[in-house]
Amino acid sequence: MAAKTTLSTIAEHLGVSTATVSLALRDSPLVALHTRERIKKGASDLGYIYNRRAASLRTSRSGIIGVVVPDIMNPFFAEILLGIEDELGSRRHTFLLCNHRDELSAQKNFIETLLQFGADGVILAPAIGSTPEDVRAIEASGLPVVMVARWVKGARAPVYRGDDRKGAYMVTRHLVELGHRRIAFIGGRRGTSTGHDRRDGFLAALAQAGIEAIPELQAGAERTRKAGYDAAREMFADAAAPATAIVCFNDLLAIGAMSGLRSLGIEPGRDVAVTGYDDIAEAEISAPTLTSVWNGQQEAGKLAARAMLRILAGEAQVDDNRLILPQLRIRQSSCPPPGRA
Repeated sequence: MAAKTTLSTIAEHLGVSTATVSLALRDSPLVALHTRERIKKGASDLGYIYNRRAASLRTSRSGIIGVVVPDIMNPFFAEILLGIEDELGSRRHTFLLCNHRDELSAQKNFIETLLQFGADGVILAPAIGSTPEDVRAIEASGLPVVMVARWVKGARAPVYRGDDRKGAYMVTRHLVELGHRRIAFIGGRRGTSTGHDRRDGFLAALAQAGIEAIPELQAGAERTRKAGYDAAREMFADAAAPATAIVCFNDLLAIGAMSGLRSLGIEPGRDVAVTGYDDIAEAEISAPTLTSVWNGQQEAGKLAARAMLRILAGEAQVDDNRLILPQLRIRQSSCPPPGRA
């Protein structure tokens, strides 16, 4: 049987100390970058595999971060995960993922699992119904918490998210400036900070323009294409005075709503303006291309991961409610009302 490659084996092969090899493989800035790269390549050539369990015994750190999101099938959260993965991976950390589907019990069970695995912390997009006491209980158990995308009012953990109220205000204001007065809103669960803030931004833009928010033009819906399809059909099928524009909580709903309108013989981007939110990749290639709000989800993921790494490095944990400035991306789907150039 071939001898196991160890830190000492690598050190002898490269003519450096075992301590230098250990520091380099942990990306320590105490070792020059070119030396780190040479040691990593040498370790790879020798077939060395990092023993995370042994390292955790030495350092009292597992290198594992929990990441908790409501829906990994939603491209919005997938992009957040990409940002988190990029940052953690560059520092030799990995993460365990929970898809809680907005079920508090699933979130609670996963936190218990993280504690059993000796995880170092948790990056949390909290489930609907999460309270400040829930967040404090996680921290009291020994897991630092950083929130991403969503926030819990009253919790003191750092938060990194897009400015949802401002983004929804911007896209609604865009429709008002095009001449729309009957503007619908589809989606957004009010039990989440995201749902509340986006709807609040929508209502603020209407109020500023002196436009009435009509109850029958506001429909709650899940975050999926199918929900958008169904909501648009229900809203427009027999409407005596239909909306001329729809603000959707996210891009998935908007893309579904455009299909629902077409099923009724209504052409989005010509007969009815439709806007989304999050500016996922599909927004640029939908037909018509979708006006949306870029929300900085990858950036939020990276910032949340960096904050967690700073906390684990011993930096003082301070309040940090970081709002990423949204950007309105205007495309073909947001047209003026029919008959108005």
